[in-house]
Amino acid sequence: MKKGIDFVGVTVTFICHDGKGNFAMQLRGLNCRDEQGTWDVGGGGLELHDTVLDTLRKEIKEEYSVDCLDIKFLGYRDMHRMDNEIKTHWIALDHLVLVDREKVKNGEPHKFDDIRWFTLDTLPERVHSGAAAMLERYKDLLKS
Repeated sequence: MKKGIDFVGVTVTFICHDGKGNFAMQLRGLNCRDEQGTWDVGGGGLELHDTVLDTLRKEIKEEYSVDCLDIKFLGYRDMHRMDNEIKTHWIALDHLVLVDREKVKNGEPHKFDDIRWFTLDTLPERVHSGAAAMLERYKDLLKS
């Protein structure tokens, strides 16, 4: 059975920022599950018996090689989307996380081809559908 396909999956999602209006995004490589070649914010599936905050900290450490300095829960989203022509349903638990920009590096080069910093005014051309929805929903927060 597959999360998000055979039953509702739960993902812990995050936008890592530097406190100065910049946020990190990853370029999804060929080993990513879907939407390769798009820029994405971070996230990972919640596993049985793991807490949301433990998952958040673990995923940020894995993906960006950095610790969380401050965490703000933003809310949740129902994500209904298509993945290779298969309907998926995920519940996303969204977070805004302050990190030390100088310490951020690509912790999963086998999955992500690059990490860069963006603002809402400098978004890349190809953004993952889930990240685009998240950035749109929280754009007012990201501007301040």
